[in-house]
Amino acid sequence: KDREDLEKVFMQYLPDVVIHAAAYKHVPLCEENIESAVENNVFGTKNVIDLSVKYEAKKFVLISTDKAVRPTNVMGTTKRICELYAHAVPSNKTEIVAVRFGNVLGSSGSVIPKFQAQIENGQNITVTHPDITRYFMMIPEACQLVLQSASIAKGGELFILDMGEPIKIVDLAKRMIELSGRDDIKIEFTGLRAGEKLYEELLIDDADLKTEYDSILVSKNPPVDYQELISNLEDLKIENRLKILKKIVPEFNHNK
Repeated sequence: KDREDLEKVFMQYLPDVVIHAAAYKHVPLCEENIESAVENNVFGTKNVIDLSVKYEAKKFVLISTDKAVRPTNVMGTTKRICELYAHAVPSNKTEIVAVRFGNVLGSSGSVIPKFQAQIENGQNITVTHPDITRYFMMIPEACQLVLQSASIAKGGELFILDMGEPIKIVDLAKRMIELSGRDDIKIEFTGLRAGEKLYEELLIDDADLKTEYDSILVSKNPPVDYQELISNLEDLKIENRLKILKKIVPEFNHNK
């Protein structure tokens, strides 16, 4: 978020490739702290993209999320804005792309460490809804596909990783209870949280094209008016944030 300190890093190291994975990713926290979510996810990302262009990095890769597709929460909307900015920003020497995928198993805050902790503490496993599903991949697979996407990027693409079939969270919880050998652990349904979807989507439409890698698709990005986006981002700093988020991402349907 601190552009001045960030610029010192770019000046010192002059990176060839920038992979931007930092973000506030937890939906409930972003719902409760909209200003911080916007400041970090949108303007923090804008700083990294702008400095990558200024210092002529060869490639910039934005790590995005399936929650950016028809978003119902602040977090997903901020990431969609990042995708739009990455596509719109003028750049002659830096190839800027976005890579969109779902949940990464074993990452901080993911369900498996959470369920493990609940089982170890003798607590019931909490699941928000019996029908909720999510896409998952392992950390090594996610890293490999991000690097492969970067290798084939020409600039302006939105890559979508094939996550396979979505998994029902309740089935994952049941399996973990079975593996633990404990029959005293039950599943509690707590209800969907603010901004949470029953299911996530990876593809916006069926026009996505295959690449040389079977697990990587490239989506057709609609044109983005850069000057209009910049104007809206300025408004986002001072006006009603939810209103401007909706203006920038009209498909944002806030599930409060």
